[in-house]
Amino acid sequence: MRLRFILVAILAFAAIATAQTPIPADLHLRGDRFKPLTASELTPEQKILVEHLLSSERGSVNGPFNVLLRSPEMGDLAQKLGAYIRFHTTVPTKLNEFAILITARALNVQYEWAAHHKYALQAGLSPAVIDAVAVGKRPHSMQPDEEVVYNFTTELVNTKQVSDSTYRAAVDKFGEHTVVDLIGVIGYYHFVSMLLNVDRYPLPEGAQPELKPLH
Repeated sequence: MRLRFILVAILAFAAIATAQTPIPADLHLRGDRFKPLTASELTPEQKILVEHLLSSERGSVNGPFNVLLRSPEMGDLAQKLGAYIRFHTTVPTKLNEFAILITARALNVQYEWAAHHKYALQAGLSPAVIDAVAVGKRPHSMQPDEEVVYNFTTELVNTKQVSDSTYRAAVDKFGEHTVVDLIGVIGYYHFVSMLLNVDRYPLPEGAQPELKPLH
């Protein structure tokens, strides 16, 4: 009985500590159509979302979350999916970032491109590959795993379908689990891209758009 009491006390203390993630007065939120919210304006549900974001690997409320605060229940579910796709997916980081860049280019999302351009370079994706995607060209000299991801992502983004040969190449290379995770990253960043595009989400102060119109 004593041991059970101690365990319950430990769990209760941990829950209290987790719930008390501090929310700074200035959240550094940005937005255009959706006015940046301040900490003092947050509802209890919005505070929960902010606490979860700040205590996660993401550690900030940048990107689509000023928009998602308007639907904090959906936003909290979205941040959990996004955390898996960003930090726990079976898709190798370099290839995950590659798929995100292809999606961002197709939907012309300046903020998403700028953020993940940096992450892709850090993950080891070639600058020449990134530059080709930026101008809507098929990159030369891709590694075999990069070519499989490029073919799969480009087909799915551009035609909304994937051919048998492209599907089989992806499954043979990565297995079904990772192919499903790859579909997830493409779909999730479509969702994020639409949020950012509808808001006309601004780049950080002083940053210039990197993507040029393709047509």
